[in-house]
Amino acid sequence: MDFWTLVSIAYTIGLSLILFIFAFLTFFIGYGGHRAKNRYGAISTIVTGSCLIIFGLYNLFFRDSSHMGFFPYPYNGFMVWWVGMVLLINGVFVMIIKLKKNKMDLQVKDSSSSTVVSERKSSLRRYVEKMMIEDPYKQEIPFKMELVRKSFHLMGILVIIGYFGFFFLAPLTLLISDGVILLINQVEPAYELIWGDVSLFPYRIGEFQAVIDLTMMGLLGALMFALISDLFRILKGPEYSLLNFISRSILRNKEKNALGPQIYIMTGFVFSYMLYMAGIMHIRAFFAGILIACLSDAAAALIGRKYGKHKIILRSKDTKSVEGFIAGVLVAYIIGLIFVGPIYAIIGAVIFFLTDYFPAATADNILNPIFIPIGIQLFILLLGLPVGW
Repeated sequence: MDFWTLVSIAYTIGLSLILFIFAFLTFFIGYGGHRAKNRYGAISTIVTGSCLIIFGLYNLFFRDSSHMGFFPYPYNGFMVWWVGMVLLINGVFVMIIKLKKNKMDLQVKDSSSSTVVSERKSSLRRYVEKMMIEDPYKQEIPFKMELVRKSFHLMGILVIIGYFGFFFLAPLTLLISDGVILLINQVEPAYELIWGDVSLFPYRIGEFQAVIDLTMMGLLGALMFALISDLFRILKGPEYSLLNFISRSILRNKEKNALGPQIYIMTGFVFSYMLYMAGIMHIRAFFAGILIACLSDAAAALIGRKYGKHKIILRSKDTKSVEGFIAGVLVAYIIGLIFVGPIYAIIGAVIFFLTDYFPAATADNILNPIFIPIGIQLFILLLGLPVGW
């Protein structure tokens, strides 16, 4: 076993350890949510932590013909470095917020400071004041802010572009992989100093395996970015969340002592795509499931908020509308029809309705992207009908 093989194993183990540490933190947060009587957020957060444990175990023990874990070397190292950079960026943001808060405290004591007016105009100061003066957690949020929050659901479309491409555009992940290869060839001595012999690089120009692996790279990388920011929000305070600063979104009461909905849906994406990488799930079942989870949920929420007249109180005590349910189920069927055909589309639409209406203590944002693809896949195995058209 040579040196670079040991380095690869070390990076794989390191990535799993990171996932286990984040899982422990989510369990800790879930316990805090339970003590704070946020049952919905506590259970959803604990489910997320359980998924992180599964990710870490998969990364340690799954092997295919070319590599172990989620990624071949050096992409397992790239992911570990990415997590390190995200932690560093969030740490710097926390320090900036602390300095800003200290400066604001001094200016309050010295109201004659000449910088008070200009400081209040800065976006960072307005953000900190909003987080400190107002309660950022709301029971109801404005429709425009609902649009901002639901924009995270467009991530499903980005995954499609990453994997399939867009019209005449090649898959985005393939373009990135080919670009990395060209860059490595230009800086070969520096690359070999850090990552080893360039001949060990796992992909060649135009190789589709890069699309499969880099799609997971994008999903897991996005999850790590959002999760780290959310951990700072919960453990340090909402003003310390870099993602919250970027999105300026209003938080719901359910997010007190609990992870946010963007974490749940990204976790569901990674879980279902992991099943595809393991050879358990059809790729069309995966994409039908995550797009139903994204777009049907968004359609149900936005149509319900804008046009809903006939209200329904769910088992979770949330209030939704008949119009929203109809819109969500209709969009679910259309998406399923496009990706997996008319029969399996019914399965996806029914599962969406069940996970959206009946769960009382777990976020549909994590249930939908897991159970809809799994449900479609089970019926693919049971019925044996062709997938798609």
